[in-house]
Amino acid sequence: MRVFLAGATGAIGAPLLALLVADGHEVTGMTRSPEKAAAVRAAGAEAVIVDALDADAVTSAVVAARPEAVVHQLTAIPPRLDPRKIVRDFALTDRLRTQGTRNLVAAAQRAGASRVLAQSIAFAYASGPLGTVHVEDDPLMADPPAQFKRSAAAIAELERTVLGAGGIVLRYGYFYGPGTSISARGSLGQEVARRRLPIVGGGGGVWSFIHVQDAARATVAALTQGASDTYNVVDDEPAPVHEWIPALADALGAKAPRRVPAWLARPLAGEYGVMTMTRAQGASNARAKHELGWTPRYASWREGFQSALG
Repeated sequence: MRVFLAGATGAIGAPLLALLVADGHEVTGMTRSPEKAAAVRAAGAEAVIVDALDADAVTSAVVAARPEAVVHQLTAIPPRLDPRKIVRDFALTDRLRTQGTRNLVAAAQRAGASRVLAQSIAFAYASGPLGTVHVEDDPLMADPPAQFKRSAAAIAELERTVLGAGGIVLRYGYFYGPGTSISARGSLGQEVARRRLPIVGGGGGVWSFIHVQDAARATVAALTQGASDTYNVVDDEPAPVHEWIPALADALGAKAPRRVPAWLARPLAGEYGVMTMTRAQGASNARAKHELGWTPRYASWREGFQSALG
């Protein structure tokens, strides 16, 4: 299959590119810089240097590649996020999720691609009762914290655009593993190792994780399996904050995390940061397993943190 991969060098883009090439797909990888284009070529794919916000350039590149599938993995998330400044830190990513998505979908249609896949997230659901594990038909956030308002709107627009074109939306959980922030060298891993990521309040928030290689495998499955729909790409075990932060510290050989009350964390992490630690909810992977014929190799983050953190 000829695949046009936009965002070929990111946290999931790089392992996805390697897997696509290894599986024999003819891949054109889109990136923004000559240095990253060299990495795409080194991985065995064609490379194009394109600004995803330039509609004409995107269309020209996609049409020239003649893809059967277009895969949208574009983000521009800084290596280290400041939880007090996520509006600033997600500004370009939000544009890529809106304007960039429109450009890629229009280009895919112009090129006659039969499959469009796009990256979304499995942690933008509206809050439900305590202990809720969300399925794809649950509503997304309608009234997010102010810090996350623009990003939540961008995610919703991305999904509408892709589904409106008959595409597939992959709602990934929090990535961990080599090249991600949750790894030995990643920013979140380093914060845990330095005891700078505390458990806030009771740590009752629940995250759903996915190893980056498992995310790549699910994406490859979605090239040929599944109807136009949304799919949570997460592991089997939603992870309470008060469990996963200590487990990550243990995997890194670090001291146990500190604990701080929510009122003390709020000025440093903002309302959205406190919410993720205290009220976040997990997601179910049942639809992806059934419809995509996929199962995660690392069924639980517990195993993955210990054996495949990177």
